Amino acid sequence: MNVRIRHRTEIKQDRSARVRTPHSALKITHKNTYNTNAQVPDSAGTATAYLCGVKANEGTVGVSAASVRSQCNTTQGNEVTSILKWAKDSGKSVGIVTTTRVNHATPSAAYAHCVDRDWYSDGDMPAEALQNGCKDIARQLFENIPDINVIMGGGRKYMYPKNTPDVEYPGDKKHNGTRKDGRNLVGEWTDRVKDKRGYYVWNKKDLLSLNPNNVDYLLGLFEPADLSYELERNIETDPSLTEMVDVAIKILKKNERGFYLLVEGGRIDHGHHEGKAKQALHEAVEMDRAITRADLLTSVYDTLTVVTADHSHVFSFGGYTPRGNSIFGLAPILSDIDQKPFTSILYGNGPGFKLVNGSRENVSTVDYEQNNYLAQSAVPLRSETHGGEDVAIFSKGPMAHLLHGVQEQHYIPHVMAYAACIGQNKDHCRTKSGSSSLSHISPVLAVLLSVTWLLC
Repeated sequence: MNVRIRHRTEIKQDRSARVRTPHSALKITHKNTYNTNAQVPDSAGTATAYLCGVKANEGTVGVSAASVRSQCNTTQGNEVTSILKWAKDSGKSVGIVTTTRVNHATPSAAYAHCVDRDWYSDGDMPAEALQNGCKDIARQLFENIPDINVIMGGGRKYMYPKNTPDVEYPGDKKHNGTRKDGRNLVGEWTDRVKDKRGYYVWNKKDLLSLNPNNVDYLLGLFEPADLSYELERNIETDPSLTEMVDVAIKILKKNERGFYLLVEGGRIDHGHHEGKAKQALHEAVEMDRAITRADLLTSVYDTLTVVTADHSHVFSFGGYTPRGNSIFGLAPILSDIDQKPFTSILYGNGPGFKLVNGSRENVSTVDYEQNNYLAQSAVPLRSETHGGEDVAIFSKGPMAHLLHGVQEQHYIPHVMAYAACIGQNKDHCRTKSGSSSLSHISPVLAVLLSVTWLLC
């Protein structure tokens, strides 16, 4: 049995129709993940595909394949909008929850139009791009769709003027603000929503002290950059993904017209890139808890839930291990060449490649079950790479039957929009007389989660 973790899960939620389809059982299908210019994709191009409905180039978010990475002058005219915007334009409440920074690749594809995923703030942009009018991603979070109801994740330092001390780590300069334009984006957002039941929080205590019934807008930034791994999370000060999802849904579902929520377990991907399989797998378990919590807070009769990954990783689980063996343990056989043991988890490439006195490390002499152990890899790389194979889509709820067979990645948001009666194609939402039947449609919640855990 080979276990793979496809990195990221997204939860999209959208309410709209108890549309003429039995909610039925869980549907499982597969999708292609390539970018228009890459066989093995990156998270920016894939996020653009499954959020905006068009294939894109690697490294770009919210723009079509006509845009070229890092070339500012290829942005204008090539912007594409996401299902989050389609839902907002239809009157639904919308939200983003992630364990990465809120302006990272996956969440940014929901609201930004940027030819470089690394333009987190204007402090990360070349002078030429700023001179040509391109905007950093943090700024676009608050300007492109100014009324996103719920935003939770990390990324505080990109919202404050350069050298502004962080509220949680005031003595650590690496967490200081990075903005060159002098803007305080959090302050601007707070001023805008102060009379609209809006709240900004930066720690777990303040988050959980809120009464969701009295909140219409929430900005939660819990770390200067990405959130901590679940195994390292300070449970007193930092909320878990599950806790963030719980609060988000309770706020959003007050809207009678429904809502859409994007949830990303983004640090699964980071764990794999770092070769830290234990961190990645525990992130996946927390993602599973978040999915369970979302399921308990919604109904399969009016909620379309989609769980998928934007891509895979070169991660494998093998070695003929017996039942009951720790997934982080050793295989029961030795290498044919050097007669040394090996772990059941292996990477095709990454930082876990290690030689001792010119030969492969004897892993039985190290603590291979510790949290940050670098799992062995075949090829030495500073950062492990993504994989290029198809990944699974799990879905249930109204119109889930439309996710079947093997699909292109950019098909997903169109299915969700069709089920929710939002976006451009709404003909099926009308009565035979041609009048709109939307007023008779029960709300549908679309949930998309971004990391899939597969058994292959």
